[in-house]
Amino acid sequence: GEQKKKSSGFFKKVVKYRTLLLMLLPSALMVFVFSYLPMCGLVMAFERFNYSDGIFGSPWVGLENFKFFFASGKALSVTRNTALYNLAFIGINTVLEILFAIVLSEMAGKWLKKLTQSIIFMPYFISWVVVGSIAYSLLSYETGSLNGILESMGIDAINFYGEAGWWPFIIIAFSAWKGVGYGVVVYLASILGVDGAMHEAAAIDGAGSLQQFFKITIPMLTPTIFFVMITSIISGFQVFDVVYMMIGKTNPAYASTQTVVMLFYRQAFDYGYKGYAAAISILIFAVIMLVTVVQLWGQKKWVNYD
Repeated sequence: GEQKKKSSGFFKKVVKYRTLLLMLLPSALMVFVFSYLPMCGLVMAFERFNYSDGIFGSPWVGLENFKFFFASGKALSVTRNTALYNLAFIGINTVLEILFAIVLSEMAGKWLKKLTQSIIFMPYFISWVVVGSIAYSLLSYETGSLNGILESMGIDAINFYGEAGWWPFIIIAFSAWKGVGYGVVVYLASILGVDGAMHEAAAIDGAGSLQQFFKITIPMLTPTIFFVMITSIISGFQVFDVVYMMIGKTNPAYASTQTVVMLFYRQAFDYGYKGYAAAISILIFAVIMLVTVVQLWGQKKWVNYD
């Protein structure tokens, strides 16, 4: 009887919200076709894939692709690079995002605030292909603007594209320039949502600006920080476009800055090892899921939404 009530209640809701569900249908179909249907291809991770036999006809090899990944010696280096990029992106970007959000919230001029926010947010909409071109116009050894300035000051030009050591810092800097604007908008919305009476009460009690920042602003931003960190870590483990578009295949830093997703791309599309690439993608998914679960647990444990 209870099961029938639940079923009838479900169908009543479907009929009641049929217009909204119909509007949702194209998006649901798109997600199914482009996100869930391709997951059938993960079976290649357990096969020695070849085009003549296809996805479901290629020879079964079990866990050989996973064993090869760990035995190849690349697992440690690409995982280290991915983790270090992730930590750098999250740490530097989070600090800059909160700092700029606080500065914007304290600005007095309405138009100046909007203009500054727009300028900071604008790079977020620029494609990484364009960012790569901007980087080349700045850093090129022969025609780069930066080297032109250095030479005008009597300093020797730097061959950025011939030396691998510069690129981790360049990638982190351009990532911050491009991505900080989005985080600033998120944090600014949270800061503006804080009740001003709390700051007024703290000021009456003698709390300075620094004390108010650590005792009121940061605790109120904690849920937002956790949310942004979760999304940042998920996207950070998928670092590809920023490195690929900034460096390219001819840069000496290509090998030393290779991430897990870059290794996946090269194995799948440069070398044609689809089974090996599929195994790497499953490992990426497993790591992202583990990190997300840990973060959600930490969010429930330490974040107070009351």
